[in-house]
Amino acid sequence: MDPRFQTLQEVLQQVKGYIYPNEVELHWGLLVVVYPYLTGLVAGAFILASLERVFNVREVQPTYRLSLLTALAFLIVAPLPLLAHLGHPLRSFEIFLTPNLRSAMAMFGFVYAWYLMVVLLLEIWFDYRQDLVLWSRRESGPRKWLHRLLTLGATDLSEASLRFDRNAGKLITLIGIPSAFLLHGYVGFIFGSVKANPWWSSVLIPVVFLFSAIVSGIALVLLLYMFTSLVRRVEIDMTCADKLSSLLLYALIVDFSLEVLDFIHRLYESEESIKILSQMISAKLFLSLVVLQALLGTVVPILLLGLLSPAFRSRGLVEVPDELRRWAYVGAAVLIQIGIFSTRWNVVIGGQLFSKSLRGLTVYKMELTGLEGFFVSAALLILPFVVLYFLIKVLPPWQEGETAAQAGLAEVA
Repeated sequence: MDPRFQTLQEVLQQVKGYIYPNEVELHWGLLVVVYPYLTGLVAGAFILASLERVFNVREVQPTYRLSLLTALAFLIVAPLPLLAHLGHPLRSFEIFLTPNLRSAMAMFGFVYAWYLMVVLLLEIWFDYRQDLVLWSRRESGPRKWLHRLLTLGATDLSEASLRFDRNAGKLITLIGIPSAFLLHGYVGFIFGSVKANPWWSSVLIPVVFLFSAIVSGIALVLLLYMFTSLVRRVEIDMTCADKLSSLLLYALIVDFSLEVLDFIHRLYESEESIKILSQMISAKLFLSLVVLQALLGTVVPILLLGLLSPAFRSRGLVEVPDELRRWAYVGAAVLIQIGIFSTRWNVVIGGQLFSKSLRGLTVYKMELTGLEGFFVSAALLILPFVVLYFLIKVLPPWQEGETAAQAGLAEVA
């Protein structure tokens, strides 16, 4: 017997109810789950960076440059899951040559290029230009020439030039905030605009995607800040960590409230699809939706962050040692990442598990090898951290690096 036919038979045996034969195979697999997860981290990290630049939240200043570099590293890798999912990834450049304004998928290329080339790279360059000039003057060897190349020939360090850098960087950040919303909000728009699928057809999906992106980005930067401080053997700024945890708690509460509102709205409407959706949640998505996303990924972090937030300690209700707070923040951030990834899984995979006839459920079997397999997806999740490592080597984001640059500027003056 053909092995493929045998596999199909095994899949058909797990189908519950009635489902058309051409609806057994899921066209969007794990790679399409990874893609919105990565873009969400980009948007969340950039929005966190904008808090210091635009809204003067000084407590998060130690993570400002780290947030920018994190957004850049994940943005570089973000389109790779889609390219790997395509049958002919080398043809992807054609969306720029033959733009289709009516296709949300096709317009992603222009949104991505705008955000990468115009917003993120420009903001990083304006923020680092002074340091790049000073590094190129003090260093020697390949690093000297690399930093000199990155200055793009702009070596003026006069007060007027530095003032222009600050103003230009702030203006780009102002432009970048709605651009970050557009980058990830459009992903939710793609799903929310599919009216034929009742699991996706909701006006709240773009908003839920956006706030979950903010949550995942803040949690990731918090983890990176803790980890890099540990590796560098530098004391963690607990004022910064407390502020990040407070922002994370507020964003998580809003995100959870929106998800509950969406769920209540579906129950209140009670359309013809509510029966099959209820079966799907209880049978196919109970672990990923109820346990991982709702309980471990949302409720437990809210309790952890809520009990340890500075607001409680300022009232004298709870006094928690710094070491315990750090471990609690790390645990909450890790659980949030699991919950947000489960959210993406439940949207992408869950929306394909029930029949268009609303009369049956199918099953998704994740492969280990191949382009759509686990190992490729895991590699794409690890790759941004590799890119971030090299970015940090070239552009150190640490405060002591900024202090050294300021000392060098004083010497030049």
